Amino acid sequence: METSFSELHSKEVVNLTDGKRLGKVCDVVFTFPEGRVQGIVAPGGRGLRWGRAELFIELRCVKKIGVDVVLVEVRSAPKPEKRGKWGRGEPSSPPPPPHPPMDRRDYGEYE
Repeated sequence: METSFSELHSKEVVNLTDGKRLGKVCDVVFTFPEGRVQGIVAPGGRGLRWGRAELFIELRCVKKIGVDVVLVEVRSAPKPEKRGKWGRGEPSSPPPPPHPPMDRRDYGEYE
């Protein structure tokens, strides 16, 4: 099957693992001078500042190219665990108390 970039550019990318729509194909990556297609790029990820980041999808993850959709199977990375206020695994555990210095004396000695 032959598909031009202009046809591929108008197709929606859908992830089969979670059913999410990743957006339309925005680029095709290939090697030069061999001309082998490495994969496609979709605007599926979340970026840091301006909303969306591009998601590279390898050609082996593309399962089906249909009339109006490209079906891919992309396993998402495991989500990081939510950290509490103090950067620990518990939701809101306070920081551990500091260790007292060893050279400090008790004030009872001065009375």
